[in-house]
Formats: sequence, structure tokens, C-alpha cells
Amino acid sequence: MASDPDHRPRLHVIGGGLAGSEAAWQAARAGIAVTLHEMRPERRTAAHQTDRLAELVCSNSFRSDDADNNAVGLLHEEMRRAGSVVLWAADRHKLPAGGALAVDRDGFAQAITDRLLAEPLIRLQRGEVTTLPPPDWPLVVVATGPLTGAALADAIGGLTGEASLAFFDAIAPIVYRDTIDMERAWFQSRYDKPGPGGGTADYINCPLDRPQYEAFIAALLAGEKTDFRAWEKDTPYFEGCLPIEVMAARGPDTLRFGPMKPVGLTDPRTGSRAYAVVQLRQDNALGTLFNIVGFQTKLKHAEQVRIFRTIPGLEQAEFARLGGLHRNTFLNSPRLLDGELRLKADPRMRFAGQITGVEGYVESAAIGLLAGRFAAAEAQGRALPPPPPTTALGALHTHITGGAAAESFQPMNVNFGLFPPIPDLRGGRRGRAERKPALVARARADLGEWLAANETSSADTRASA
Repeated sequence: MASDPDHRPRLHVIGGGLAGSEAAWQAARAGIAVTLHEMRPERRTAAHQTDRLAELVCSNSFRSDDADNNAVGLLHEEMRRAGSVVLWAADRHKLPAGGALAVDRDGFAQAITDRLLAEPLIRLQRGEVTTLPPPDWPLVVVATGPLTGAALADAIGGLTGEASLAFFDAIAPIVYRDTIDMERAWFQSRYDKPGPGGGTADYINCPLDRPQYEAFIAALLAGEKTDFRAWEKDTPYFEGCLPIEVMAARGPDTLRFGPMKPVGLTDPRTGSRAYAVVQLRQDNALGTLFNIVGFQTKLKHAEQVRIFRTIPGLEQAEFARLGGLHRNTFLNSPRLLDGELRLKADPRMRFAGQITGVEGYVESAAIGLLAGRFAAAEAQGRALPPPPPTTALGALHTHITGGAAAESFQPMNVNFGLFPPIPDLRGGRRGRAERKPALVARARADLGEWLAANETSSADTRASA
């Protein structure tokens, strides 16, 4: 393990956004010397305005801060308990926003910049990293986010064997399984063809007759769409996941011969084939989340809820994630990363933040927190198990390192559908009402045990370094 003259092992963190800043902070507090590489201001992006670390570019909201009823609020709480510098700065620069945690952008970024620059074990190096890390960087966290430079993205793509990592990512909505009306829908694979697990009923199918289909197409075409940001306008669509409304505009039957084709499916209520069928596919190992197959979309969120609830079986659907469209750069993490966020093709490299396939400011910082802790533990020759999957941190980590299906992996926010179900909890609406308090109580207890078993005192570590 390469080290500084004072024998502290050195970690290189590439990217000074939320995830990179958090990774650097966590490693330094554990006693690891860190070089934090940030390309701004030597190379600017079309989205950033300053050279501050952890600059917020799309929103100033960290979403709900309600830890009792919202998964992202619970993630806030867990990160605070784990000593997050991002939550520290957010709490000190928060703005009135009801139950949400919104921050003053300038104050927030300046606070993180000042705190990291004041940390003796962190050295900030300005300049773009355009190639894979050199051999004398044996401990690396890549946290370059959705605006990863083209040269580095190409180098990563070449190493992993993945195709283009930068494209317009049109994301399909995800529905909570227990809000789908199975009196209208049914399980069946097309032509009853066995899947990899041997099952012949791997999809939930929602049938539409001709008037329902034609009304759905009309609503798609008329629905209000999101606008591109200026810095996204030159990025092409990824042809493999065109927005559903773009396909619908190519002709009225395009979807009926594409993702909504009814062939090979028989509605058990009628014994015949529907005019069109919407299919949902299991999205996580727990079977609590199902994505709407082929329904990548750039419809605005309110329009998605309104239009997709016209589909038979989805009238009362609740969404773990709504669709979206933005330029993105991310890995197929379930296939490429191990349980410590290391790249299987080059284990000296860890990845953190949005490039791992998490969605949102807080989620990006959370994976940075874990990457920094994993790297620090490796440098010190100690084992660090990941947080339990029953916690918000652990559920998010589990999702990107194997809980999600690699063949359909897309960016994801933290949500309660990623948590293992509570055994013996009642079903139905009453069971759903009891679910969140039970999940939160279990998460709090399990995180406490994980922190107690694995927390390294910063003062003790640094005194002995």
C-alpha cells in the first residue's frame, strides 16, 4: 500500500461533488490521508457556476426530512448518525421548506469547501483526471457524477466492457407491487416461456381494449413533457431506451407492436388476447417493486401519475419512482461492482455517487460515505461489513451491488420498497399503514448495532496514525 512519508496510506478521490466530498471526509476522519481531485476551475462544466466543492446544480432541496415516514428522511438521519459532512452543512444552511430539507446553495457549498480545506489530512488538487488512475494510486474512489468527462468515461467503458456511458437516460416508472390491482391484472410470461429462474409467470400484465389503448396514446401525445437543460441539448437519445411518447409519435400502432404488444398473452378473465398489454417486471430481489416495461418517459411527474393510472390494474398505483429524462453517466453496478463498491475488473478502484446508479443528492452522498469508509478500512487492514439491508444506507447499497436486476438496472432513489419486508406484517391497506413505522424502527435499531460494532473513533485513529 502506497503511503505518505509519515506512513499514512493515501486515498485518491476523483471528483469534488457531494459523493467525492463525503468520501474524502469519511476517510480523513478515520485517519487516512486523501488527495481530492477536482477539475474545476481549470475545466468548467456547462452546469456548474463556481469552483466550490459540493456545488448543487439542479435543485437546492434534499427532499423530505421526515425520518418517521419517508425513506429519504430516514437516510438523512442515518447519515447524521454516521458523521456526514454533507448533512452537517445542510443543517447549518437550511431554508424554510416545510417538511423538506432545502439549503442555501452558496452557503452550503462554501461550508463544505471550507471544512475540507481545513482538514489536515485532505489535500485538494485542481485539474482534470482524464485517464484511469496510474499504478502508484492503489486506493481510488471515482465520484465524477453524471457529467463525467468524455475521456475518463471512455477509459472506464473500455475497462468494463460496457457500451457508451453518456446518453439521455429515459427512466421508466417503478410501482409498489402491493398497489397493483390483481383483480384486473395477472401474472404470465409471453408464450409462457420459462425465464432464467424457471418460472413461466414472471410479468404482471395489464390489458387494454381498443378504446382504452387509443385514449392512452392520445394522452401520451398531449401530455406535458419536461424541457431539456441548455447543457443537455446536444446529447443524443440512447436508442435502447427511447421515451414512450417518442415511440408513440412514430405512429398509432408503434407501441402495440412494441412494448405494449399483446401476443403470447391470454387474459384469464376473458380467455382471449387483449388489444394491447402493459407489462411490469420485478425490479428488485425482494419482489416489492415492479417497473413498467418499456415505459421510459419524459412526461412531467404529475402527468405520469394521471396518465398511467388510466391503465387497468394501475388505477390505485403508488410509485416508488416516476420516470425522468436527463443526461447521465452510470455503471451497471450490480454487474460491475462488488460488495465494497470496488470495480471487479480493477479492485483498487471504488465508485461512488450517481455514477453507481443512485439518483438524487442525498443518495449520491450516502454512497460516497460508504465508499470512503470501505476505502479507509481497506487501508487500515480491517474488515468493514456493509450496513444491514434493513437500514436506508444498507438498502441503497444492496440495491446497486446485487439487489437490482442487472439486465434492467436504472438509476434509483432510496425508497421503502428497497427494504426487506417485515415478516408476518398484515397485507392490504392496514398492513401498508403499519409497514413504515415497523421498517423505520427496525432500521434505527440495526444501524445502531452496525455503528457500534464498526465505528472507529476519529480521535483515537488519528492519534495513533
